[in-house]
Amino acid sequence: MSWNNQEMEDNPIPSTNPYGNYTVVDTAAKEILHMVHEHWYQFPPMNPLWYSLVGFWIVVMGSLSLAGNFVVIWVFMNTKSLRTPANLLVVNLALSDFLMMFTMFPPMVVSCYWQTWTLGALFCEIYGFLGSLFGCVSIWTMVWITADRYNVIVKGVSAEPLTSGGSMLRIAGTWVASIAWCLPPFFGWNRYVPEGNLTACGTDYLTETQLSKSYLYVYSIWVYLFPLAYIIYSYTFIVKAVAAHEKAMREQAKKMGVKSLRNEENQKTSAECRLAKVALMTVTLWFMAWTPYFIINWGGMFNKPMVTPLFSIWGSVFAKANAVYNPIVYAISHPKYRAALEKKLPCLVCTGEGDKASEVGSVSTVETSEKAESA
Repeated sequence: MSWNNQEMEDNPIPSTNPYGNYTVVDTAAKEILHMVHEHWYQFPPMNPLWYSLVGFWIVVMGSLSLAGNFVVIWVFMNTKSLRTPANLLVVNLALSDFLMMFTMFPPMVVSCYWQTWTLGALFCEIYGFLGSLFGCVSIWTMVWITADRYNVIVKGVSAEPLTSGGSMLRIAGTWVASIAWCLPPFFGWNRYVPEGNLTACGTDYLTETQLSKSYLYVYSIWVYLFPLAYIIYSYTFIVKAVAAHEKAMREQAKKMGVKSLRNEENQKTSAECRLAKVALMTVTLWFMAWTPYFIINWGGMFNKPMVTPLFSIWGSVFAKANAVYNPIVYAISHPKYRAALEKKLPCLVCTGEGDKASEVGSVSTVETSEKAESA
């Protein structure tokens, strides 16, 4: 008999199980059974309602992400004042998010419809590779954005400004390094396999060999722990620099007997601090999106009972939502982007008169700073 039957003899499903002897793996195509870990054979099928809910969620998230990130790329690349070295990193982030959803949300919708993976073993591996690739590109783009904010705000006038060449070099290096890192599972160092819910594929966190686990150890450090530590470190000093700047301005204004002291240099600093808040918000949302995958991977390695088919589905749900956050964050928080968006696509901008006045002031501040720089 098959291993499936033997496993059920050793781990019988309780009589209260409404699905009888069926397991979540029984709907899987034969060609991918060799990729499904034995851990999943002990679980009954998920409630069909979950597939419908996840499918609906992914359709909504995918549509919003594709539209939002396309608009971000289009507006940034077609607005001269936005084509700065720092914003090239923003465009790269939007491109990564767009490609993630473009390549990943349709297959997941198909899988939710059929309630199992129907696209074959090879595409399962490709799907896992693409998810890993775009995740790596996104987080390291976030690292570069954070590094640029640290350079501008903490180092100030002593900092070496980011150039277009430097920005493109960082972007190219990120893509090359990410591709190189995501290829080893095709050659035996870990592997890409179906998740327990059979709607998506990712890294293998259930195989017990140290070779397989070592990939996830290094992976966790490279795309999660080190970037997180670096970002926390950077923003600690950014917040300190902002606080010191504001304190100095208040003291100077008090000495001069005025309510506020805002010359051109201080306006520039205020604009940079505003952009730092945008970057911090985006990074925070990114880690909210990818932390579930980190927990699932480490749970699979060290506490397998906690990883059920339903539990494993949250990684995909939160990770896909990440691709929607960035367009919203920049549309709301980036004054020059909002001004350009209002000119090119006014139907997408919802601002009151007070908001417009504030926004115009913010844009004028940034533009004045840029003119001062070029003078």
